[in-house]
Amino acid sequence: MPSLQDQLLKTGLADEKKAKAIRNEKHKKRKQQPKGTVEVSEAEARARKAREEKSERDRQLNLQHQKKAEKKAVQAQIRQLVETNRLDRSGGETSYQFVHDKKIKKIFVDDTMVDQLSRGRLAIVFVNDAYEIVAEGVARKIMERDERAVVVLHDRRKDDAGDDDPYAGYEIPDDLMW
Repeated sequence: MPSLQDQLLKTGLADEKKAKAIRNEKHKKRKQQPKGTVEVSEAEARARKAREEKSERDRQLNLQHQKKAEKKAVQAQIRQLVETNRLDRSGGETSYQFVHDKKIKKIFVDDTMVDQLSRGRLAIVFVNDAYEIVAEGVARKIMERDERAVVVLHDRRKDDAGDDDPYAGYEIPDDLMW
């Protein structure tokens, strides 16, 4: 099979003088290159660059998929924590109001839950488009995973001894001097 150069010469599109000049130029290029190096054509360089760019895009896409999977796993953990630890508020008659997304929301709870919510022993979480009440420890675990899921969690005061305070029934007089 004749080369392209031979075919062009036969058809008259190229002359022998130009063919000889091109051959000499190629020969000079090969002689000028150091031994052991391979001449890389432009097509090969573009192909290599395209492969590198594609691998980088694939790597970035993989990272995005991993982040989405991690986020789904965290949401599943939060849902499981809430489902297993939520408190029953079906008998609640007292309304408790709080702010979520710049809107005032209201849920009905019993009087002890209102007290515990205000003391920071209970928290309100927003999961599956519903508000649930969980204990403070569970709310802290949820906050480690996603802070936005916990809507209301008041800080506990240092002097809040709680329900097991032995002196809860005694009031301290205002005029008491130590």
